[in-house]
Amino acid sequence: MAASAESAGVDADPATRTGAGRARGSDRACGDCDHEGDQVGGTARRRLLVTACALTVLAGPAAGSAYAAPGDREPVRGGSELSLEDVQKEVARLHARAESATDAYNGAEERAEKQLKAVKKLTKKIKVVGERRAKYKKTAGALARAQYRSGGMPDEARLMLRKNPESFMRDAVVMRKGQRAALGVITTLARTKSQLDEYAEEASSKWRKLEADRKLKKASKKKVEQDLERAEELESRLAKDELEKLRQLEDEAAWARQSQWLKSGVLDEISGKASKAGKRAIAYATNQIGKDYEWGAEGPRTFDCSGLTLRAWQAAGEEIPRTSQEQWKQLPRVPIRKMRPGDLIIYKRDASHVAMYVGGGEMVHAPRTGRQITIEGAGSLVIKGVVRPDK
Repeated sequence: MAASAESAGVDADPATRTGAGRARGSDRACGDCDHEGDQVGGTARRRLLVTACALTVLAGPAAGSAYAAPGDREPVRGGSELSLEDVQKEVARLHARAESATDAYNGAEERAEKQLKAVKKLTKKIKVVGERRAKYKKTAGALARAQYRSGGMPDEARLMLRKNPESFMRDAVVMRKGQRAALGVITTLARTKSQLDEYAEEASSKWRKLEADRKLKKASKKKVEQDLERAEELESRLAKDELEKLRQLEDEAAWARQSQWLKSGVLDEISGKASKAGKRAIAYATNQIGKDYEWGAEGPRTFDCSGLTLRAWQAAGEEIPRTSQEQWKQLPRVPIRKMRPGDLIIYKRDASHVAMYVGGGEMVHAPRTGRQITIEGAGSLVIKGVVRPDK
């Protein structure tokens, strides 16, 4: 049973990997069941099963039906109108690409911030070492001038010319101290020169990486904006009733995935309880429900998907990576059957979306541009895996 539960979220059809749409698990009721506000426990589980199964029999628009072009609307592609199903898939694809680019943007921004701090730190070190080197260089110059004034005679020769033993012994001690001091100055000069070279090279390397990440950030931002603009353009060509049908198609696609996930029996295996930190993270995330998604945002008014999970776990006292891809790479992974509320569910093949499991087969997340933070079925998107911030 464990194997079927963990593979339940895997969809072999590439078209479903876009993560289109959302299943409004917390604001939708059907038939004789009402699961609003009930997110945990066996009752919610049974209600989810009934709701999911009921919704899967709803008939959607015919697979090949095309929507009418209002007014003098131009063809969407290739001289012919797309069906609503095609529009839904294309909009979902564009939003999925935008989300991947958003993750790249967030990652580049985070790295650039760290590199800039490192460059500033190295600059301070270079300044301190440079001042120290200048001081010892000045001392070395004074020693050289003193030797010049003495006529350039070696210290040993001057010592042998002393007239009495007392002078000889006194000057021998002074000379030995002077030689040690001169050697120390020379050694320090060499060391500070080496440090300066090392810090300068490191700073140069950090700066090159900083510039590379700034370019990546700029390119990712452009890609996000282009894809979102294209998706908005497609949706703007639809009439109001067509937009409603498009949203219905998105919901039905999400519920179909959720239904498949539930039918695997996965909820029979998931029985973990939230940790204290997990409860705090859930409380923070669910308190943001209704706020707008905004790519690149980390709150407090708007969030993207990983910005929400980042802030939620910070509120719980845990620091986690900024992006969903780094959360997937760096945080401890747990099997789906051992998932507990507060854990992060990573979605999509490239790990570009993340949500927080809240129990009862549901998750809270920031879906995409044009949507608000909400609770949906945990299986309404294709699950890649689960990670645990508080180990």
